[in-house]
Amino acid sequence: MSRVEAVYTAASTNRYFQAADISPSGIVAFGSGNLVALWNAEDPLDRGVYETLPGHEAPVSCVRFKTDDTLVSADAKGVIRLWNKLNEQWQSRAVHQGHQGSVASLVAYGELVITGASDSTVKVWRIPANAKDSLSEVQTISMRKGFPISLAVAELPGTKSLLLAVGSTDRNIHLWTSSEGTAQFVQAAVLAGHEDWVKSLAFRPPESEGGALILASGSQDANIRLWNIEPFTKTTFAPSGGSTSEVTDELLDAFEASLVNLEESEDGGRQISLKRHILTVKTQQSSQLYSVTFDALLVGHEAGVTSLSWRPQATPTATPTLLSTSTDSSLILWSPSTVLTSSNDGTTLWINRQRFGDVGGQRLGGFVGGLWARGGSDAMAWGWNGGWRRWRCRTPEPETSQGPALEEWSEVGAITGHRAPVHSVAWSPGGEYLISASLDQTTRIHGAIPTTASDGSSVPVWHEIARPQVHGYDLINAVFLDPLRFVSIADEKVARVFEAPREFVEIVNNLNIATLDTSEENRPRAAAVPPLGLSNKALTDASAVAEVNGDVDDARTRRRPFEGELAAVTLWPEIEKVFGHGYESIALEVSNYKQYIATACKATSAEHAVVRVYETQTWQPVGTPLAGHNLTVTRIVFSPDDSLILTVSRDRTWRLFERSEDGFVPVAADKSHGRIIWDCAWAPDGDVFATASRDKTVKVWRRVDGEDKKWTAVATIQVKSAATAVAFAPRPADSKSRTLAVGLESGEILLFASPRETPSQWTCTSTIDTRLAHVDQIHRLAWRPTGNHDVQQLASCGEDGTLKLLTVHIADTE
Repeated sequence: MSRVEAVYTAASTNRYFQAADISPSGIVAFGSGNLVALWNAEDPLDRGVYETLPGHEAPVSCVRFKTDDTLVSADAKGVIRLWNKLNEQWQSRAVHQGHQGSVASLVAYGELVITGASDSTVKVWRIPANAKDSLSEVQTISMRKGFPISLAVAELPGTKSLLLAVGSTDRNIHLWTSSEGTAQFVQAAVLAGHEDWVKSLAFRPPESEGGALILASGSQDANIRLWNIEPFTKTTFAPSGGSTSEVTDELLDAFEASLVNLEESEDGGRQISLKRHILTVKTQQSSQLYSVTFDALLVGHEAGVTSLSWRPQATPTATPTLLSTSTDSSLILWSPSTVLTSSNDGTTLWINRQRFGDVGGQRLGGFVGGLWARGGSDAMAWGWNGGWRRWRCRTPEPETSQGPALEEWSEVGAITGHRAPVHSVAWSPGGEYLISASLDQTTRIHGAIPTTASDGSSVPVWHEIARPQVHGYDLINAVFLDPLRFVSIADEKVARVFEAPREFVEIVNNLNIATLDTSEENRPRAAAVPPLGLSNKALTDASAVAEVNGDVDDARTRRRPFEGELAAVTLWPEIEKVFGHGYESIALEVSNYKQYIATACKATSAEHAVVRVYETQTWQPVGTPLAGHNLTVTRIVFSPDDSLILTVSRDRTWRLFERSEDGFVPVAADKSHGRIIWDCAWAPDGDVFATASRDKTVKVWRRVDGEDKKWTAVATIQVKSAATAVAFAPRPADSKSRTLAVGLESGEILLFASPRETPSQWTCTSTIDTRLAHVDQIHRLAWRPTGNHDVQQLASCGEDGTLKLLTVHIADTE
């Protein structure tokens, strides 16, 4: 049997404000498409996502940790899932169809889970004690006007009563309270003031006994409001003389009664003024009053606030700090000013301590959400494109009597991934790094950076190291011509050729990813896309490079690029365009000796269902286009010696073309599959090839003995769902077996083995399930060209938007 382990997962974070959360031990869980991905933000080696949890059937919109071992997630179809960690393995414990609409917000507190959804309801659930039970519904709160898009819950100071804050699209914050011992919430107050949707809410518990509970609210109106919630006591209105006579008590009782209706029969409250609200909560002894006061308005963001998070307190006296993210591409840390605070009116002046991100907010969509890691020493946020940025606080000087110490922050690397289906993945000729192409209109290069472990050994850790093409069309395929040149096709009629700039060569060499030739002095420094253009133009002039990329920073090539740099300064210049097709490109392949490329386009007639072959030195066509198919050619593959081209198509046929003096000529064809053929692959020896089809079969073909032009199916492998990708593992010449990987529409990968001499006998040696593989159609499988005899690496990509690299320990079969 073959053993498989995950090495690298590239996954982006969904565009939902509550799609990520961090556990007390530093594990970040986030929604990535229909998956919940887990990333250890405190990993000293910084290995990124280490596990993905399948289960949801819609994009995951909310993720919240209850404890280190319990996780609650919800999706765009209203389904809520409860996960438990048992024996280091996460299991889906309960699944419940909670809402009719998409779940927009979720909060877990004690045994309660509270969800708000686009069906205009907030529901309170109790987590079952028994693992087999489902979530039990405790209460449904109907929001008569607007949708609940943010939730926060906290204990009222000095009691066990809960306060629930609901931020709504009606621009108000609705406060609900529950009395001690009950989970039933009643409406207590409505806080007005924001001028747009209230997108985020965050409670900060009182610093000390008798302190105020602080509620921070962030809105689409770009402002943050702070509200103080504290016990409403008679001393608030006590005369300065401090008299406690019965007359004074009676007067105070009358005054309180005029302020708020203290009906014993009902909890709740009512607004007194724009400044102060009174809440009434029943405790075991009596009714307790709380006042809610508007305390501060934080103005600094230029666009809507998307998330708020209070910094974990290292010490009780530490300065409170609030992290806010916004669609203006900035992340701000706020804390109260120790100098300018006016003590006589009781209000606090909050100032902007740190501001990270991009000035001017030129990045589309800005930040979607943010959170704290490493006990408050890391501030992290994920952006509209799904990649994370992270800033780390160097250990500051201790606080002094003059106020809080000045902190030094610097950006460090985080995780990235495609935010749309990934259609292709390909290795560089020597297997040094990977290139992936996605419908998110980017190509990305991923490489293994040798990283020193705690025991002194060197561990290769995979990261995205360049984003050579950020295009205006969805990218379909990209293949390397050599380590520093690649060709890509997109949803357009042109194939484009790119060459690496000097900065990429320096990064790869400096980080020891590979050793590339640096002798070419005329290599451009970088590239940029002109306004309204689609082609990456080379930048050679130092001033032009500085204008686009900032000053040339030698330190930047000695570390991996951050998400902000990947999106802007790691482009490759375009050196050639290859024309020829009348419709959008769909298939691309480069020959094994890099002498030819072959392309095909979308087609509904034989006239356009042709393969065009080009010579890679001059980019001129080789012979006439290869005709024969009637519908779109889905895949083109060159035989190991480049003498044959194999094509498969939507018309359910495969065709072979042989090299001749006048280009390539047809030699064989077959139509034995019953549905579209998605993929094909040659065995390393070139004596057999495989075709994978939607008819749930993979056929292995071999040349008929004594006949050059006739091939026959020697094996038909039945699989349980449509076969969408296929690839033979590279094996040494003395190996006794062959290994074939088959990717399915369901997201699983199957490994089959066959004796080398009898390719008609195939046995399944391993099934890589949706936990290690994918949860949707697999588009491409690619084995690493290097690798020793029994340990190979397999890269895969799919419709679920993830790219995965797996290490496969292959058992040689006789």
